[in-house]
Amino acid sequence: MRVAILGCGYVGLELGRQLAAAGHDPVGVRRSDAGLSAIADAGFDGVRADVTDPESLEVVPDADAVVFIASSGGRDADAAREVYVEGLRTAIDHFGGRENPPERFVYTSSTGVYGDHGGDWVDEDTPLEPTTEKTEVLAEAERLARERTADHGIDGSVVRFAGLYGPDRYRLERYLEGPVTEGYLNMIHRDDAAGVVRFALTEDAPEVLLAVDDEPVSKHAFADWLADEAGVPRPPKRTKEERLREGDLSEAAERRVLTSKRCSNARLHRLGYEFAYPTFREGYRAALDAY
Repeated sequence: MRVAILGCGYVGLELGRQLAAAGHDPVGVRRSDAGLSAIADAGFDGVRADVTDPESLEVVPDADAVVFIASSGGRDADAAREVYVEGLRTAIDHFGGRENPPERFVYTSSTGVYGDHGGDWVDEDTPLEPTTEKTEVLAEAERLARERTADHGIDGSVVRFAGLYGPDRYRLERYLEGPVTEGYLNMIHRDDAAGVVRFALTEDAPEVLLAVDDEPVSKHAFADWLADEAGVPRPPKRTKEERLREGDLSEAAERRVLTSKRCSNARLHRLGYEFAYPTFREGYRAALDAY
């Protein structure tokens, strides 16, 4: 199976490595020399193209499946819309309009689309309640992905990533030094984020999958576990009210402080996906050993 990976960055590179190891033919798509070099270093083919430019996509070879995993680089909602909505529409219409269109299209989203649930559990059937401009864009992109792929007769899926961590993204200092504000962490190791997308490509995946590990954990408990494992004092803690009273948060950061939920991966387990890193305990071991 040939798979075009649009926006082949942090997770996309690992996805390409896993697909190649399983005997598939990944093609990474990036718009910079540095991006193409990273794809080459990962050991599979890459081409230069921009998802917001339909003409540039002509260089991408026909594929059995397309994964849209492009990033807006953490910029504002307008930049996010350019990539996640306009770029996504461009990509679906481009590949859907080819003489040999893909059979499957996977769009990667975020658990941020759920908004705040007061620490309660959410799953794939929970209604979306985005609370920021950017997560509103992501929710709009999910609708577009499902509707537009159906218009082209393509099997479309959405994979919602929890908080990504892994090599170069462990951020130990944030939790070891503190202060740590209360709330839940929903996480998934990079290798499993890629693994869930690979699973969605190669299995009979449903329309939506939540990519999150087995154990959402309170930030306070996670920070204490890290400190104990690292052999350092436990960091100072803050309640949400204390953090808000400090008054130095942007509107978006304030909303993140007020947003709390626990994401369930029960559907993934029912379908038979096996995690390489079932919880943060296994996932953070390499970072702690190197600390």
